[in-house]
Amino acid sequence: MIDEEKERYINPYTDFGFKKLFGTEMNKDLLISFLNAMFNGHEVVCNVTYLNGEHFGESYRDRKAIFDVYCENEKGEKFIVEMQKAEQDYFKDRSVYYATFPIREQAPRGNWDFQLKAVYTVGILNFVFPGDEYSLECYHHEVKLMDTEDKHVFYDKLTFVYLEMPKFNKTEDELVTMFDKWLFVLRNLSRLMERPAALQERVFTKLFEQAEIARFTPQDAREYEESVKIYRDLTNVVNTAERKGRAEGRAEGYEEANLANARKMKARGFNLADISDITGLTIEQLKTL
Repeated sequence: MIDEEKERYINPYTDFGFKKLFGTEMNKDLLISFLNAMFNGHEVVCNVTYLNGEHFGESYRDRKAIFDVYCENEKGEKFIVEMQKAEQDYFKDRSVYYATFPIREQAPRGNWDFQLKAVYTVGILNFVFPGDEYSLECYHHEVKLMDTEDKHVFYDKLTFVYLEMPKFNKTEDELVTMFDKWLFVLRNLSRLMERPAALQERVFTKLFEQAEIARFTPQDAREYEESVKIYRDLTNVVNTAERKGRAEGRAEGYEEANLANARKMKARGFNLADISDITGLTIEQLKTL
C-alpha cells in the first residue's frame, strides 16, 4: 500500500492521477483554469465538454488513438491534453498524427465549405527534447504553422503546446503568474505535505482537496496504487537505461517494462483500451500477451 505519511497528495504524472485532476466532470474547473493560465488569456475557455478519448480510423483496420483528456470549449474548439511520462521515438510525429483525428471528425456529411474549428494539442512532458533543441531556460513552446520567409503565422487553427517539465525549477517565492503556479503544482504536488502559501486561489483549494489521498474511496485508492506502481516501474527502467547510456538498451528496457506492466494489468482484469492508453501498446499487441 502507498505510505500516506510520505505521500499526502496524488502524483499527477500517473495515469490515474492525471485523469482524476483533469479528466472528470467534477474537476473540469481545474482543467479550465490550467488551460486559461497556459494561454495567458489569449484563448479564453469559459466551459469545456468532455469528449470520447478513443478514436478510430476510417476502417476497422486503421490504427486508433487514445487521448488522456479530450474536450471542446463553448466555441467548438478541440483540446487534446496529454501527460507524456517518458521520451519515445517519433514523439512529434505522434503529436501530429493525434491532431488529425479532431480535424477529420469535423467533416459533416454532404456539402461542406471546409471551415474548421481550432485544434489544440497540449503535451505535458516529463522529459526534455533531445539534442539540446531548446535552451535550459526555455520550457514552454507554442508551435503553429509558420511561413519560413517572413515568420508570420500561416495558419492559426492548429496549435501544439509542449511543456518540458524537468526544466521548470521555480521555487514558491518565484511564482508570479497563474501559469507559474500551475506548473509548480504539476512538478511538485506529490512531494508536498502542505498547501504552499503562494497558492491561495480558490481553484487550488479544490485541487488540494481532490488530490489528497486520504480522501479517496477504497476503490480509488486501489486504482491509484496500481497506477503508481506502473509509473514507478517505467521511471526506473528509463533511469537505468539512461545511466547505462545505451540508446538500444533504453528502447528495449522501456518496451520490456511496458510488456510486463501490460501483463499485470490483463491479469487484474483491466480492459484492453485502458491498458493501451497507459502503456502505448496497440490492442493487437495486447491480445498476443
